Amino acid sequence: MSESPNAHFPTVEDVSLSLQRFGLLDYTIFCAMLVVCILIGIYFGWQDHQKQKRRKNSRRGSEALDYLVGNRKLKIFPVAMSLVASFISGIALMGASTETYLYGMNFMYIFCAIILMAISMNFIFLPVFHELQITSVYEYLEMRFDKKIHILGSVLFTLATLLHLPIVIYVPALAFNQVSGVNVHFITTTVCLVCIFYTGLGGIKAVVWTDVIQTLVMVGALVLMVVKGTSDIGGLGVLIERNSASGRIEKPNFSLDPTERITIWSVIFGGGFFWIAKNSIHQMMIQRYLSLPTFRDAQKALILFTIGIIILIMTCLYNGLLIYATFHDCDPLTTQLAKAKDQLMPILVMHVLGDYPGLAGLFISGIFSASLSSLSTGLNSLAAIVLEDFVKPFLKNDLSERQTRYLMRGTVLVFGIIASIMVLIVEKLGTVLQLSMSLIPISLGPLLGIFLMGLLVPRIDGKCALAGSCTGLLVMAYIVIRAQIAIASKELVHPTKPVSVSGCTYQFNNTVTFSDQETPAEIEKSLHHISFLFYTLIGAISTLLSGFGYSFCLSRQDIGKLNPQLVAPFIRKYFFAEKMMDNRRTVHHFEQRDTKL
Repeated sequence: MSESPNAHFPTVEDVSLSLQRFGLLDYTIFCAMLVVCILIGIYFGWQDHQKQKRRKNSRRGSEALDYLVGNRKLKIFPVAMSLVASFISGIALMGASTETYLYGMNFMYIFCAIILMAISMNFIFLPVFHELQITSVYEYLEMRFDKKIHILGSVLFTLATLLHLPIVIYVPALAFNQVSGVNVHFITTTVCLVCIFYTGLGGIKAVVWTDVIQTLVMVGALVLMVVKGTSDIGGLGVLIERNSASGRIEKPNFSLDPTERITIWSVIFGGGFFWIAKNSIHQMMIQRYLSLPTFRDAQKALILFTIGIIILIMTCLYNGLLIYATFHDCDPLTTQLAKAKDQLMPILVMHVLGDYPGLAGLFISGIFSASLSSLSTGLNSLAAIVLEDFVKPFLKNDLSERQTRYLMRGTVLVFGIIASIMVLIVEKLGTVLQLSMSLIPISLGPLLGIFLMGLLVPRIDGKCALAGSCTGLLVMAYIVIRAQIAIASKELVHPTKPVSVSGCTYQFNNTVTFSDQETPAEIEKSLHHISFLFYTLIGAISTLLSGFGYSFCLSRQDIGKLNPQLVAPFIRKYFFAEKMMDNRRTVHHFEQRDTKL
């Protein structure tokens, strides 16, 4: 038992209750955010209903086109805002700050990975997908390979999304529980129902415009937290001094050891491949770009997204430094004021903003806004996948407008319920940032490898792509599952930065500091000890290289029969120069003929 020398000091339970100061105005602001989302869903649902009345002579499938990609008529700025909101989620808002508090600032070099992602998007992925004008990005796999790869890609995406969505739901529920005491599972169920409602009713347009509002709330909350929190501790100089002394502000780690948790190489290259996979071949992101009229518009949205996401991620990492500077002499994890690592940010929120009615409600609304955005995007994308990849290819006749509408909204409902149930599993696992970058690559890494085979290596055909993807899946399943077992058994433990409880003004029941608990034992390193940041890179490269190797012993794609539009533009000039020249001559011939006529 460790107690403060002053027996009259409050206990940690008293302090925890005192931080649960979510008042009437806070609840009002939070509920207002949910109501606005519902009203947007109702508005766009009503709009679509009116369009259906006027669309008597339109082609079949217009319901799906409008619901999933807004008839490709959305505007650049709201789409860019939606991309930012969809990707950030509560995982970044709370996970990035927890990462900095526990392990230091080396993760900040993720901005290099984001730039790498933007470059690859611009030159490899977006040009091809926009030219093909597809609704589901996995339609590409059937065009390039065959139906088996198409279905495999869709299954891998569905798996990755179902692993991601429960984490997205769980994060804001932790925050709300910390500031209000309301049960986590009650929160997740309620918010899921709201999200299912407005996503199912309003489609992509409701998702995008709720994203715009949610992004504004999220950014406002972050700025407020940074300004007020920094001022409370005495300014930026104090923050830098305290974090430098604890080793959180440090030089880049240039170690070449791949088993170290964070190095500059794992962040840039490993994180780069993770970001490429999460943006370039992920339906919930690509669906946004495909809702824009032209490739040029998609490029502009990509630039705005890249700038916005770098600023937001850096702000979240800064908040991790702010948490330590605020609690530098009384660690909330050691005292168990925070019951989970990812509740550090809500504790800071209530410490800084709790005395001001409504401000804590605004910040928690921002966290929920980010997660609602990711959840609604994921559900809308799953509706696209089910319709385009799991239903249409196996039907002899087209679906009616009514059948399409019920199928898509039913998909949103079913997957929303599944995601909320899976929260029961997620809450038993580790920190959300590492968790999301560990579980998702099981399927996302091999999926990225399949797309890279299709876009960059014309010689690989469907058989080799299937064999390569199976190899990549086996490799990733072994590494990730074995690593999770090692973490659960305490075989794999990463050292955290030092903390202190010397300045605590309340009693707590713990004699071991959190950093002591995280001291790793000396063990023999194995493949599954590799940094979680490398998972996506390993999955993609093992799939790509094995597929390329199989092309030497199984079969090869007849390049003469391959559509040049199915490979990246800079690859076309090496493999299809003559074919593209013939196409230009043909187009020029018909243009001249039409001119003469």
